[in-house]
Amino acid sequence: AVGMADAPAFTVRPVEEQDWVRLTQSQFAPIHIGKNIWVVPSWHEAPDPDGLILELDPGLAFGTGSHPTTRLCMEWLEANPAPGKTVLDYGCGSGILAMVAKKLGAQTVAGVDIDPQAIESARDNAERNQCDIEYFLPDTFATSAHATAKFDIVVANILSSPLKLMAPMLTSLVAPGGTLVAPVGGAGGQSLLRLRKDADGRIEQQDLGPVVFVPLLSGTLD
Repeated sequence: AVGMADAPAFTVRPVEEQDWVRLTQSQFAPIHIGKNIWVVPSWHEAPDPDGLILELDPGLAFGTGSHPTTRLCMEWLEANPAPGKTVLDYGCGSGILAMVAKKLGAQTVAGVDIDPQAIESARDNAERNQCDIEYFLPDTFATSAHATAKFDIVVANILSSPLKLMAPMLTSLVAPGGTLVAPVGGAGGQSLLRLRKDADGRIEQQDLGPVVFVPLLSGTLD
């Protein structure tokens, strides 16, 4: 059926029964991010109980802290805490960035994703980590109380192509003087960019120096 006259050579050997769940779990260890953030699977003890602990199990939704762009956004949030401010995590995946913002003192935090499984996962993770965060699909977000709100910080850890298409919408969600944070460029990027938009729509770009993995777009909108 596949155009082969004879089957290729192969061997058969028995595989001993194991605790496959435990074996899989052993592949995921706590992840240390930034200065004080730990992402810890539920079957591990937190290495630093005094750190900012996020209990998060690997699942279907993107965002465990292992991906470079997620890590970079988390480091930015840690370096720029927003106590009492409002934060929107657009493309929230597991909700990890929203939870970091909430645990660092943000007052109102919301997340949006196009994947219903991601929303379900994010809500479960927020409850597990005792974070008061609302998560929405785009259509329900559009009819929520947040639809007309402006956020002090908008984090958009999404792919470059949709990010470019969504840029006008994302910037419209940022409050005057607020910040849009998004990874830009490829895996070989080596600079941290900060873009400032003035009242006339002019963009001032500043290179803030080298970073690891990818550049981060951090724009303050006036």
